Amino acid sequence: MRMKVRRLACLGLCGVLVWFLADAGEIRQWAGEALALCGRSVVPALFPFLVLSILLVSLGLGELFSPCLTGLMTPLFRLPGCAGSALLLGLAGGYPIGAQTAARLYREGALTRGEAERLLTFCNNSNPVFLISVLGAGVFGSVRTGVWLWLIHILSALLTGLVFRGRGGSAVRRDVTGKTPFHSASFFTALVEAVRDGALAMLSVCAFVIFFYVLAAPLAALGGRLGPLLVGLTELFSLTPLLPADRFGLVLAAGCAGWGGFSVLCQTAAVLEGSGLRLRSCLLGKVLQGLLSAALAFALGGYIL
Repeated sequence: MRMKVRRLACLGLCGVLVWFLADAGEIRQWAGEALALCGRSVVPALFPFLVLSILLVSLGLGELFSPCLTGLMTPLFRLPGCAGSALLLGLAGGYPIGAQTAARLYREGALTRGEAERLLTFCNNSNPVFLISVLGAGVFGSVRTGVWLWLIHILSALLTGLVFRGRGGSAVRRDVTGKTPFHSASFFTALVEAVRDGALAMLSVCAFVIFFYVLAAPLAALGGRLGPLLVGLTELFSLTPLLPADRFGLVLAAGCAGWGGFSVLCQTAAVLEGSGLRLRSCLLGKVLQGLLSAALAFALGGYIL
């Protein structure tokens, strides 16, 4: 069965390669548009947050805020307080900062594997600037609508965390104490490492945005509701010019922002590489969050619009 799937995948990729060769001019144009998108929007919006999140975790943000967040994270999500730093940074910085922070907390010994994988189900979230400014003001012409999209996104993330709180079956334990290797480096050493690691992560993010932007471009030509839906499932940034400013557009925007797209899933896989954490946890969480976000947007659509 595994060999059969691999053969089918190879055949599909050969088909994509033939398409790339046949439409080389279009592919070049779409890749150029995606590269411009990265330079204009993705890098300015994400790179500073990537560097800051790495630096904060390296200097012990999780341990610092652990006493403050334990009262929220432990009873609600069966996680130690330090896990709250991944949730907060993920909500503030956007994809894939939440996953990157969770992986770093696990590498530094602040979380067990089970705790880190439960955290991955709901800590990886969209940037509020994208939801409020790009979707709200840009697509729907209303900052208020963007704020509602952001609130729906936060609520769906928290609900997802509640659904998965029992996953793994491990009991809640006290925050890790004792040796904390992430305090051993000086501030300047941590800063240099944060900028370097952030640049590498940013390169990976942009590479996936460009590749999936190219793959999503022909889907837009399908038109109707199917085209935007398939584009949104593939790459989030490519969806924005296709969204209608109506209830369907609101539900699709909320659902796809919660899901993130295959591009975000690959970005998450890149930041989890070498950590020992499974991408499956994040995948299940994003599927559920996307469905919850779409349901909440549908229920509130009449009031929001």
